[in-house]
Amino acid sequence: MKPFPLTQTLCLAFFLVGLANIQAKKPYNVLFIISDDLTSTALGCYGNKVCQTPNIDKLATEGTLFTKAYCQATICGPSRASIMFGYYPYASKATGYTSGREKVGPDKDSWAQYFRKKGYRSARVSKVFHMGVPTDIAPGKDGADDPASWDEAYNSPGPESKAPGKGETLQNNPGGHKKGAAGGNRFSVVEAEGDDLVHSDGKTAKKAAELIHKYKGIEKPFFLAVGFVRPHVPLVAPKKYFTPYAADQMVLPPKIPGDFDDIPPTPGNRRTSQNLQMDIGQQKRLIRAYYASVSYMDPMTGKVLQALEDTGQRDNTIVIFTSDHGYHLGEHDLWSKVSIHEESAIVPLIIHVPGKKSAVCHSFVELLDLYPTISSLCGLPVSPHLQGKDISRMFDDPATKVRSAILSSGKGRLYRTNKWAFLNYGKSGELYDMEKDPKQYTNLIDNPEYSDVLANLKTQLAAKLEEISKNDLPK
Repeated sequence: MKPFPLTQTLCLAFFLVGLANIQAKKPYNVLFIISDDLTSTALGCYGNKVCQTPNIDKLATEGTLFTKAYCQATICGPSRASIMFGYYPYASKATGYTSGREKVGPDKDSWAQYFRKKGYRSARVSKVFHMGVPTDIAPGKDGADDPASWDEAYNSPGPESKAPGKGETLQNNPGGHKKGAAGGNRFSVVEAEGDDLVHSDGKTAKKAAELIHKYKGIEKPFFLAVGFVRPHVPLVAPKKYFTPYAADQMVLPPKIPGDFDDIPPTPGNRRTSQNLQMDIGQQKRLIRAYYASVSYMDPMTGKVLQALEDTGQRDNTIVIFTSDHGYHLGEHDLWSKVSIHEESAIVPLIIHVPGKKSAVCHSFVELLDLYPTISSLCGLPVSPHLQGKDISRMFDDPATKVRSAILSSGKGRLYRTNKWAFLNYGKSGELYDMEKDPKQYTNLIDNPEYSDVLANLKTQLAAKLEEISKNDLPK
């Protein structure tokens, strides 16, 4: 047998080396970062000129920023269950303090569990499935976690409103006569003594970075879910994060005369300045504390991203940054979540996929789409039971449209098309022309000129609810 000529031998050698490199390359890692109660309007990359968020803003310049991303529930527990199990809350009935597991049954894989079964090292740090803040966070409890989702899981206890420092209770405290920060899930503020690691999010960032360094040395790809609890109330952060913001310079949303008059008095619309007994000074101090909390969470996010850089894993890791739902900071004189207005239902969403160009996408997406999309991007079959859509084409063409409407829920249901927002409370509702009235100041639901529009939207909503109710979940 004659030996191969030198050129053929070299070509064969290069081919085998290249084949070995392809075989040796791990699938994408996944880093899923979820903040708690974060409105996109507080981020620089979404247009805020006051709140300092340089780390999240930098991620936005490297990935795809979505301007029309919506949660499926404006309440923590059901939103997180929807993200992680891939069902609309209307379909799963996972609407309370739940992971969703008891609703979907033992045979349905969560997002993290699915990746775990497909060979990923799966880990959680802090709040991914629902945890009460501060009731679970303060003592470091698991909350409504789903143990089957993780190879390892870590909690991050913190002092919350009991942190030493300058404290204040803003709600139901006319004139500020009650001193200090009240406990529980309230508008309480603490400009805390001590450094970042005193608090839950500092511990979360430290542990997540440690895991990223550890995972560099394992053969498996990783799925790492990192949950930050700020800016969820109580608004507690090291006092250095309050320094850039002066309360008297905080700008409240416009107070439009009569704005609240045509908003039905449903449970989702009850958290008003009047009901919470907050004067203008307290409202401004609330925004200051919210911005300080966001500005604390931002560098904690940066520490996790820096760990990817330091370990050389950034170019092989899909990074997702989002929140479980939006938040009102005085729009329509509303505060907090639960409302199904735009400020509460829309969420920040930034996704960096290695090798894809940075972009801004204005097409509708839902947080429900994360599970199938990241599965697809990682080369995994998309589970047939998922009710979300694969939006992976948007990373090549951000003008791609996969949805003509979105569905969200809270104390009511939001059905949103490009032109219309229909907020359905059963016996009452709201209708807005989102092209002419994007801030939702004029409720058209009782205007006879729009009766046909309303009837059509009701039909579309009913059809959507009927469609998603046909599932393989236990009855």
